[in-house]
Amino acid sequence: MSLKLNENNIEEIINSMTLEEKAKLVVGIGMPGFFGNPPSRVQGAAGETHSIPRLGIPSTVMADGPAGVRIDPVREGAKTTYHATAFPIASLLSSAWNREIVREVGAAMGREAREYGVDFLLAPALNIHRNPLCGRNFEYYSEDPLLSGEMAKAFVEGVQSEGVGACLKHFIANNQETNRLTIDIIVSERALREIYLKGFEIALKAKPWTVMSAYNKLNGTYCSQNKRILTDILRNEWKFDGFVMTDWFAGNDPVEQMEAGNDLIMPGKVNQIRAEREDEVQEIIKAVKEGNLNEEILDRNVRNILKIIVKTLSFRGYKPSNKPDLEEHAKIAYEAAVEGMVLLKNEDGTLPLNKDSEVALFGTAQIETIKGGTGSGDTHPRYVVSIVNGLMERGFQIDEDLLKTYKDYIKTMRNKEEYKIREGLFGQPVMPKLPEMDLLKDNMVEEAAERTDVGIIVLGRISGEGCDRKPEKGDFYLSDDEQELIDIVSKAYHVRNKRVVVILNVGGPIEVMSWRDKVDAILLAWQAGQEMGRAVADILSGKVNPSGKLPTTFPKDYWDVPSSKNFPGDPPDDPKKVVYEEGIYVGYRYFDTFDVEPAYEFGYGLSYATFNYENLKLEKDESSIRVSFDIVNIGEVPGKEVAQVYVRAPKGEMEKPFQELKGFVKTKLLNPGERERITVSVDIASLTYFNEKTNKWVLEKGIYEIRVGASSRDIRLSGFIDVRN
Repeated sequence: MSLKLNENNIEEIINSMTLEEKAKLVVGIGMPGFFGNPPSRVQGAAGETHSIPRLGIPSTVMADGPAGVRIDPVREGAKTTYHATAFPIASLLSSAWNREIVREVGAAMGREAREYGVDFLLAPALNIHRNPLCGRNFEYYSEDPLLSGEMAKAFVEGVQSEGVGACLKHFIANNQETNRLTIDIIVSERALREIYLKGFEIALKAKPWTVMSAYNKLNGTYCSQNKRILTDILRNEWKFDGFVMTDWFAGNDPVEQMEAGNDLIMPGKVNQIRAEREDEVQEIIKAVKEGNLNEEILDRNVRNILKIIVKTLSFRGYKPSNKPDLEEHAKIAYEAAVEGMVLLKNEDGTLPLNKDSEVALFGTAQIETIKGGTGSGDTHPRYVVSIVNGLMERGFQIDEDLLKTYKDYIKTMRNKEEYKIREGLFGQPVMPKLPEMDLLKDNMVEEAAERTDVGIIVLGRISGEGCDRKPEKGDFYLSDDEQELIDIVSKAYHVRNKRVVVILNVGGPIEVMSWRDKVDAILLAWQAGQEMGRAVADILSGKVNPSGKLPTTFPKDYWDVPSSKNFPGDPPDDPKKVVYEEGIYVGYRYFDTFDVEPAYEFGYGLSYATFNYENLKLEKDESSIRVSFDIVNIGEVPGKEVAQVYVRAPKGEMEKPFQELKGFVKTKLLNPGERERITVSVDIASLTYFNEKTNKWVLEKGIYEIRVGASSRDIRLSGFIDVRN
C-alpha cells in the first residue's frame, strides 16, 4: 500500500520525500498566468503550491483578498461567471469599531473562497497607518495597533470558520509602496514592539494558518530573511504554529529565507523576472548538496507547511460549487458599509435630508464612484452601485439636467487620449483622474441652485499597490478645480439659504481645513465596495444613523504628521532607507502628546443621536481592570455609539505617550432614552512598555488614569486606579 499524507504521518512523509520534492514543496509553482506559467485552476488566483501526487500531497490555491476574493470573473470557454463580492476597504471596516461585522465580512469572504476552490485568502493586511500617503493604507486598518489587531483577529476568525486559511500580512513595517522591494526600514526596538508588532501579536490569538513576510528590509535585513522576527519573535515568543510565506518575489536569497524561518517562497520561479538568478528550487537543492543549507532546516519548513496542508479544502477533497451566495454577501457588504461611514460635520442638523428634497449632484465621482483601491486589494464584483444610482434607487429626486451634463462631460473626457482608461497592475483598468467640470459655463450652478433644495458634492480619490500618494494638489490637497467647485456651489446655495453636503469617496485622509467651513455637512463614505451608493443614500436620508468613527487621524496639514519629514525616505528621489525618527509617536500618540491640533482626531465621528456617558466604575484584580459605565441615548432617533477606553500612565522611568487606546465597545442600537451598561476589560499586561535597556516589557507602578470617551479628544468620564501591587 502506497504511503499517503494524513495528519498523523507527517514525519513519515518527510522521511519518504526526495530532496527535490522537499525543495518543490517550499517554493510556489510560479505566478499563474504570467511569465509563461499556465493559469491557476482557479483563474486569477495569485499563486499555487506544488503537488506531490505519489504522497497524496495536493497543490493548494492562494487568492488575494483584503476587500474580497480576487479571481478572474471570466474564464475562456466557460459560460459561468465567477464574480466575487466587493466588500468595503479595511479602513472603513475599522471605522465601524465593530468586531462582529468584521467577523461576518471575513466569514462571507471565506465562503466565497471555499466555493471558488481557494484554500488560502491572502488577508487581512494590518500594517500601521504610519503616514497618510501610503498607497495601500486603504487595505490596512488603523494607525493604532490595538484597533488594527482586534479587527484583524475578528477577520481571521470569520475566514477560518469556513475552512479557509487566513494570512496575516505584511510582516513587518511595510508602511510604504515607494521602493517597497528594497527599502530599509530603520526603527527602534521599542517602536517596533509597541507599534508595529503589537497588532500582529493580537491578531495571532485567532490562530491564522499563515503569515506573509514583508518585502522591505528591517534594520538592514530583508523581512523574509530575518530570523529574529520570523523565528525568535513569531515562533518562539508568540508560539505561531502555521507557516510563513514570502510576499511575491520578495527577498534575494532563498537559502537565507529557509534558515530564517520563511517556510514557503512565493510565487516561485523568480528567474523568470531576474535572469541572474536560478530557479529557487534548484538553488535550495544545490545549497543542501553543497552543505550550505542543513536539510534539517528544510525538513522543519516542510513540516510547517504540511501541518497546514492537511487542514485545507484541497486536501480534504472539497468540491467547490462555484456558486457562492452573492445575494446574501451583498447584504453583509451593505451592513458593513453603513456601519463604517463617518459623519465628520453636520451643521445645524443639515443631515439627514428630507427624502422629498430635490438634489443636485456635483463632482465626477458621483458617477465614477470608487469602490476600493487598486492592486491585490481590488475585486471583480457583479456590479458597483454608484452614488448617483444609489440615491436614485432610494427615491431621491435628482436634478436630471445636471446629471446629463456630467455624463456627457465624462464620456467626452474619457475619449481623450490622456484620460482614456488603460490597463494597469494585474490587467486592472486604470482611470486617470478627471478634472472637475467648468461650472461657470452656461450659468449651470445658479440654475441648479434655483431649482433644487440641496447641493451634494462628491470628491473622489484612489490609490493602490505599487506607488504612494503625493502631498500635492489633486491628491492630499484639493486641486484648484475642486476648490473652485466647492466655492461656486457653496456660494450659489448659501445665498439662497440652502445647504451643501460633501461626500468623500476616498481611501485615506485628505486636507479639509481650507474648505470645510464653506459647506454644511461632510460624510466620509470611504470606498465602500459594491454597495457604496445604497449605503450613502440610506445615511443621507436617515434610514441609517451613521455610527462610524475615525481609525486614523485627519491632520490639519500633511506637514503636521511627524513622519512627513522622512516619507518616503532618503534620498527623497530614490529612497534607500527610512528612519522612523518619530519612534512610538504615531498618529494620535503624537498629536495628543505634543498638543498638535488635528482637523479630526482619532476616534471622532458624529451621529444623528446624542449620547451621555454615566456611572463610571473601576475594579481591579491581579490581571485586569474592569471599566464599567452607562451609555444613554438622549437624542430623538435610534443610534449606536462607539465608546473608547484610553489609559494615561503615571510618570516614571520611561517616556510615554499622553494616552493610549486600551479597549473599545460599540453599543447595540439604542432607542431614544435607552441605556446600555458597558464593561471593558483592560489587561494589566497591556499597560506595559518595552524597555530597550533590559529588552523586557516593564509595568510602571503608580496611579493610572482611565479615560472613557467618544474620541481621543472627547473624554466623558475619568477615574484613577492604583497599579502598585
